[in-house]
Amino acid sequence: MSNDGTSESRLSDRQPPPSKGGGLVRALVYLVLIGGAGFIGWRVYQNHLQAAAQSASQAAALQSRPIPVQVVGVDQKPMPIFLSALGTVTPYMSVTVKARVSGELEPVKFTEGQQVKAGDIIMAIDPKPYKAALDQAKGALAHDEALLKNAQAEFARYKSLFDAGVVSKETLDADEASQGQYEGAIESDKAAIETAQLQLDWCTIQSPINGKIGLRLVDPGNIITANTTNLVIVNQTQPIAVYFTLPEGQLPQVLRKLAADNRLPVDAYDRNDTQKLASGQLLTADNQIDTTTGTDKFKAVFDNHDGSLFPNQFVNIHLVLEDRPNALVVPSAAIQTGLQGAYVWTVATDASGKTTSQIQPVKVALAEGQITVVDSGLTQGQKVVVDGADRLRPGQLVTVNSNRPQGAPVPGQPAAPAGGLFVTPPATAPAGATVPAGAQPAPAVHPAMPGQPLVKRPHSMKEKQ
Repeated sequence: MSNDGTSESRLSDRQPPPSKGGGLVRALVYLVLIGGAGFIGWRVYQNHLQAAAQSASQAAALQSRPIPVQVVGVDQKPMPIFLSALGTVTPYMSVTVKARVSGELEPVKFTEGQQVKAGDIIMAIDPKPYKAALDQAKGALAHDEALLKNAQAEFARYKSLFDAGVVSKETLDADEASQGQYEGAIESDKAAIETAQLQLDWCTIQSPINGKIGLRLVDPGNIITANTTNLVIVNQTQPIAVYFTLPEGQLPQVLRKLAADNRLPVDAYDRNDTQKLASGQLLTADNQIDTTTGTDKFKAVFDNHDGSLFPNQFVNIHLVLEDRPNALVVPSAAIQTGLQGAYVWTVATDASGKTTSQIQPVKVALAEGQITVVDSGLTQGQKVVVDGADRLRPGQLVTVNSNRPQGAPVPGQPAAPAGGLFVTPPATAPAGATVPAGAQPAPAVHPAMPGQPLVKRPHSMKEKQ
């Protein structure tokens, strides 16, 4: 019995051997999974390469596509080199007329706003009190002259009696002293007459200068006080002066030119700095610098024959330092500014007929409104870009739009010089260019930020709509 139990327990401890078919299946499953993952990774990699190649192809197509630009030619013409400043028109001389005697103001002798000359009678004070004072002084003179005549006669008589020994020396001396008193009184009376005559003359008020008379400040019939009441203001406007200031850094240059040329031309422009009003000469500079502003005051004189300048008028001053007969000028829109300084985009056509753009550094001498004078970097007739520069890079192909007539002016820009080409950029891609939906052109690489805003304009009725 025990043997049978032992044998049964041994039989139960034995396990069935592993099946060879099950391990093979698992290996196949693993291989399938690894192969699927590898295939998926390969497909993803291939799609990535294809997308990168397509993007590179599109970028190359966009970069190789010509960029439409608008250009003008560099012009050469006479231009002045000047310093700009803000000025105030001031009368060359200004006089506030006051009466030198008190009294009632009589009717005026002028028309408000008229031109008067020095010595013209413009007002008068009631002269009757001063005429009476003059007559009184003349009467006192006549009285003293009569007393003097009598004293002289008495002195002559007493002199004869003294010579005959009839009267004493004391009496003769008294008569002589009396004669001297009357002579002094006569001199005082003459001075009184001159004073009375002067005050009577002051009753007639004359213009002290040549100029334009203003509005009267006191009406006739008022009692005015001597040297106190303002009657009228006379301003000399022909010639007229303009005061303006310049920074102290520009003072040595101006003083050297002023010492060499004696006088420098000065042009006055209107408030918008567009219309020339008058031309004059720089007279002088102030003898000290204002420490609060770091500027020096200058005075210019203008003939002002046509009356274009008016007192207290605000003007823009152009102090001409040099006249260049052959200055190179370009539109101000063509000037760009970057880390390397001022530059322009130029276009040129090579032997194969391709028109490309290049960066050209320039040295700016003066910017006057929409025109900029260039010292160096350009030559006459060279084409510079005034619109479309934001998409350019060195060597970029550019195109010329034939829809705009050659040499036609552009709104907001000065007219192009002879030979200038105007090109308006189209709003759509050229025919045949492949651009995927939603894709944007690749941004151009610039060496610097543009210095002027550019305006895009439609070139067809379809784009305008």
